[in-house]
Amino acid sequence: MNRTDRLYALVEELRAVSPTPLSARRLAQRFEVSSRTIERDLSALQQSGVPIWAEPGRTGGYCLDASHTLAPLGFTVDEALAVSIALGMLSTSPFREPAVSALRKVVAVMDARSLRETAELASHVHLLVDGTAGDGAAADGTAGDGAAAAPPEFARALRSGQVLRIVYRDRHGVETERDVEPLGYVGKGSDWYLIAWCRLRDGVRAFRGDRIAHAVATGERPPRREFRIQDLDIAYGELRTVSLT
Repeated sequence: MNRTDRLYALVEELRAVSPTPLSARRLAQRFEVSSRTIERDLSALQQSGVPIWAEPGRTGGYCLDASHTLAPLGFTVDEALAVSIALGMLSTSPFREPAVSALRKVVAVMDARSLRETAELASHVHLLVDGTAGDGAAADGTAGDGAAAAPPEFARALRSGQVLRIVYRDRHGVETERDVEPLGYVGKGSDWYLIAWCRLRDGVRAFRGDRIAHAVATGERPPRREFRIQDLDIAYGELRTVSLT
């Protein structure tokens, strides 16, 4: 069990027996980690605003006030991913600490299955800070005003796990039809790029969302490709992965 899953499970474990306290030793046995690890996890939850407190004494332990916690959220995976990305975009802003705290609260009350799927998708989303998408292997278009909206399939591309057939418009307005294998996303400001293996160009390309005139899932499952961030060949700026922890 990774730390994200354990944080969620800790809240649920304490909620299930509330207001009865559970000792760090018992929780450590339950999750097969050290008591020190449990204490660090509980401290992180407390700092994020989850109402957990310690009861002293031989029969004491940690308690959770279930009446003051969020109920399990009914987010879909796509909604949870959108929230994670939005909060992640505040990582270099003056609102970084509240954003981190808000994300911890959301993570703490998501169901484990949705959380795992959201975390996997989030690991393929990158935010470009203080830079622009490069040319050549990095992008098949230039940054623009983002006036046109990307088709709905853009957001669903990675989760569908299918080859997309897109009609892509280059900087000169010339359209080409391509089959692409989605690998991830890169966002910079209002511009978002679908990172994919382009079968027409036989290489990794970044397709700006507002230049995708049409997209449809073909139903074909592509072979698994290892996506390395270095393949994007971005000369300027820093890429940061969206994280749920």
